[in-house]
Amino acid sequence: MAVRIAGIGTSLPAKVLSNQDLEATLDTSDAWIRERAGIVTRHVGGITSQLGIEAGNDAIKAANISADDIDLLLLSTSSPDQRFPGTSAQIHAGLGLNCGAFDVNAACAGFAYGYVAAYAMMMLAGGPKRVLNIGSDALSTLVDYDDRSTAILFGDGAGACVMERHEQGELLAFDLGADGDLAPILYCRHGGTIKMAGREVFKKAVRAVAGSIEATLKRAKLTPADVDVVLLHQANIRIIESVCTRTSLPMSKTFNVIETTGNTSTASIPLAMQHAANQGVLEPNKIVLMSGFGAGMTWATLVVRW
Repeated sequence: MAVRIAGIGTSLPAKVLSNQDLEATLDTSDAWIRERAGIVTRHVGGITSQLGIEAGNDAIKAANISADDIDLLLLSTSSPDQRFPGTSAQIHAGLGLNCGAFDVNAACAGFAYGYVAAYAMMMLAGGPKRVLNIGSDALSTLVDYDDRSTAILFGDGAGACVMERHEQGELLAFDLGADGDLAPILYCRHGGTIKMAGREVFKKAVRAVAGSIEATLKRAKLTPADVDVVLLHQANIRIIESVCTRTSLPMSKTFNVIETTGNTSTASIPLAMQHAANQGVLEPNKIVLMSGFGAGMTWATLVVRW
């Protein structure tokens, strides 16, 4: 028995915030943002639950199933609609599901954490046959738009996938990690806005992700040359380039959406996954590597046979 991704769905708010828009209020420029982050536009004005409902509906339709076929909903988010109940409950109601639901907060690594957790539960006797794994964040609600270091980076969005038991599809290896001592370099307190020590986050992220990728490939008994598709958290194009250089993964194998979405936190890997699917590269037996990292700091890498 194995697990495959049967359907992918995404959602982005209609409102687009461009670099030129930010130039009007911040000491920055389109050229500076493109050079430092690789971002041109980002979508803002979303609500985590609504984005999650839209992406979840799309994934269910893409899998050619109904809401009644979902046995578990797993939502990863750092921007819940409220403290409680979990935003997964609101998405659950919006989708009309009849199953369990819970939230995961592993920041930008959340979708990858959720994938591993869902896969493990699906392997259990009597476990769910189909899991709806959603990553949804409305980070614009947490951004201080007077802070140039963060205002240029973050956007809103959601991505979802239906994971189902199948003879094809296999989780070959994974690596999950965290370092709570690094919490002060990227955080958001209740009622506050995102605070980030950009240079420190950059350095720590590149080291952590590169090490996690190397460990995961070793466990899977694979080399970088064996990987067909690379889906990295869309935080900063320079981080993606640096990780690829350190791990010998060609940039040509990455599928990136950061130019038009900015950093959408836990939504970024499924958004990149949808982009790869649209390019026709997610074919059966392809080796796909996903890796995310975020506040905590947390990181997670997995390698699957599609």
